[in-house]
Amino acid sequence: MDFISNLGIEAIPAITVICFLIGEAVKLTPLDEKWIPVICGFCGGCLGVVAMYTMPDFPVTSVLASIAVGIVSGLAATGAHQIWKQLTQKGAHEE
Repeated sequence: MDFISNLGIEAIPAITVICFLIGEAVKLTPLDEKWIPVICGFCGGCLGVVAMYTMPDFPVTSVLASIAVGIVSGLAATGAHQIWKQLTQKGAHEE
């Protein structure tokens, strides 16, 4: 647990990775994929608050700022997925 309490700024990409995995899990359900960004943003906001209260070196100290950092991190997961998808899609490099 000592490792987790010393994360600080490294917690932000961790929130993104966790939200990415949540988004991938949602794809396995019958839920429409259009909800994945909303779910990732919501989960990121919740994880931001958890991180603020459990990690003394977390870079923000207010609940509102931690929610915002978490939401942005959660939405970054869907953005990163879309960038990867567009770059690896067949014909993406052709004009």
